[in-house]
Amino acid sequence: MLLAEDEALVRTGLRLILGQAHDIEVVAEAGDGVHAVNIARTRTVDVAFVDVHMPGLDGLAVAEELARSSARTRVVLLASDYRDEHLARALRAGVCGFLLKDTCPTRLIEAVRAAALGEAVLSPQVTRHLIDSYLAVDRSLVESARRRAASLTDREHDVLAMLGAGLSNGQISRRLRLGEGTVKGYVSRLFVKLGCTNRVQAAVLAYRVGLGRSPEAV
Repeated sequence: MLLAEDEALVRTGLRLILGQAHDIEVVAEAGDGVHAVNIARTRTVDVAFVDVHMPGLDGLAVAEELARSSARTRVVLLASDYRDEHLARALRAGVCGFLLKDTCPTRLIEAVRAAALGEAVLSPQVTRHLIDSYLAVDRSLVESARRRAASLTDREHDVLAMLGAGLSNGQISRRLRLGEGTVKGYVSRLFVKLGCTNRVQAAVLAYRVGLGRSPEAV
């Protein structure tokens, strides 16, 4: 993976945290956006952690450029906070995730693994903000969501609640004490039953039916 962060101290901290995982290898680092893009173009990079605020090209511009020139690289943006315009631009650029810099070390490691599998990785605060914004557009969809969720089993409700909290398959697996393959099966069935095509849509539906809660509550 690639670490793109202009503050050397933060970059070193990320490298030390991720180095604790046996299945994650930091193959390159960059202190600015231009260098990050050049690395991703010339080396095999599965996941890139990219700071939103960097000199030269900022993280959002890096994500947009990599979407055009290095589709293999899954970009996870890092920021001290989030703004609506940043989130909207990041989603349009097709980033794999948006994490706040106060994310705990365990969550950072899980985020790399999830991003490598193509899963969305969002800080819970970001997930809630996106969903609240989406729900504010049309609350008339709540009843439709409740009808679709009525056919779910108790276990499927549990999994949906955790999707609503922004948890990865690995986290759900540990919370419910199920194999990760079993969790993937539940998620796939939920998509079919609920008419969703991805985890963000499922999370939105979870909030509509009152299942979206903080990770500590599930």
